[in-house]
Amino acid sequence: MFRLVRLFVQSFSRLLYSRRDLMLENLALRQQLAVLKSKDRRLILATPDKLFWVLIRRLWTGWRRALIVVTPDTVVRWHRSGFRLCWA
Repeated sequence: MFRLVRLFVQSFSRLLYSRRDLMLENLALRQQLAVLKSKDRRLILATPDKLFWVLIRRLWTGWRRALIVVTPDTVVRWHRSGFRLCWA
């Protein structure tokens, strides 16, 4: 039930976005997918990737909403290392 309400609220909020914001969000998410699909094992942002985010930051005020540059495995690894530090 909660997921359905959340989906409805998110869908409604998307209607209020401007076309420019939606295009910039789509571009930002596609860029992140390209970085995640790279052949490098570690997630390292190259200079063009960093310049992209500098440019996006200047053009779009909602850039933080679309910034997800970690994989789920990374979050689990951080979580485990935090527990190790807590119990050490």
